[in-house]
Amino acid sequence: MATPNYGYEKRQRELAKKQKKEEKLRAKSTRRQGADDAPLDDDRAGSPQDGDAEGTPGTNPTA
Repeated sequence: MATPNYGYEKRQRELAKKQKKEEKLRAKSTRRQGADDAPLDDDRAGSPQDGDAEGTPGTNPTA
């Protein structure tokens, strides 16, 4: 009778874990990229933020 090759089984489990971890990381990065793109489509992009002196005539924040 053949003996079980525990080293091979362990290596296969490690490879499966590594692959699953990489897939999760890849999915997470694609979700982040999707979230990063969303604010750019917002109407706030390209306009001055609250508190900026750029688009507000007559205000001088340093005075």
